[in-house]
Amino acid sequence: MNHKILNIDAGVFFMLLSTLTFAAMGGFVKTLSMHLPSLEVTFFRNVFGVVIIGISLLRTPSSSKGGKPMLLFFRGFAGFVALLAYFNNMANLPLGTAVTFNKTSPLFLAFFAWIFLGEKLPKSAIWALLFGFVGIAMIAKPSGIIHLDHNIVLGLVSGIGAALAYTSIRELRKYYDVRTIAMSFMSVGTIGPVVLMWISNYISIPSDYEFMLSKFVMPHDIEWLYITAVGVFATISQLLMTKAYSLTKAGIVGTITYTQILFGVLIGTLLGDKLPDIYSWIGMGLIIVAGLLVTIPKK
Repeated sequence: MNHKILNIDAGVFFMLLSTLTFAAMGGFVKTLSMHLPSLEVTFFRNVFGVVIIGISLLRTPSSSKGGKPMLLFFRGFAGFVALLAYFNNMANLPLGTAVTFNKTSPLFLAFFAWIFLGEKLPKSAIWALLFGFVGIAMIAKPSGIIHLDHNIVLGLVSGIGAALAYTSIRELRKYYDVRTIAMSFMSVGTIGPVVLMWISNYISIPSDYEFMLSKFVMPHDIEWLYITAVGVFATISQLLMTKAYSLTKAGIVGTITYTQILFGVLIGTLLGDKLPDIYSWIGMGLIIVAGLLVTIPKK
């Protein structure tokens, strides 16, 4: 019994460190986005992972049976779109708000798992969707909903894209190992920005969506340090998260991931963000409750 309690405590501790380091990565993304386009920041975030995973695959080749290349590509594409939208929101919204929108992914995940994988949609998930959308509405405010503010739309895209990526992972695990699935995301997230930055030399789009097509800007001096920090903190966060899930039940550590919202608010405030107003705090709270409803396992 004591051993189990110690494992739970350790799992919670590692997940807290994971959410803190991931929020710290968000702080560096926000700072870096003042100098570089979100598309380019997304490229550097992913190319760092490609190198790490590539070295791992070279040392110990994958033994996956494969057979689902299009689904593997879909996972990479959905993850890339979600990350690009997430990074753009970090650049243009308070960090805590950007994190909150991304944390809507468990709500959409429950819905997509029901549609595509035939998993049961419990009543708690229906309530979670209701709470989640009310929370989003309170953060967005009436004006943001009526005028479909593009940052609000991108916030939902980050959550929906992540949910689609996670849904595909549930099926892909039958055919590929974790490194191969992760490499699909990192590879698309590296090649995609390169292609889009090249296309940007020939196509113009409305200013609100310039993050999708932006020219490459050569980083200078401290910007390289920020780029390295984004990659390092993202990698550390993933390792800590993996450790947490290996020590404690997924339902327990999964609830701890929502502390990332609070860490995001704190780090964002240190970087100059205004504190959320009362409506945004309530909205964040509703989204956390909604996430818990679909995260905590039912007996």
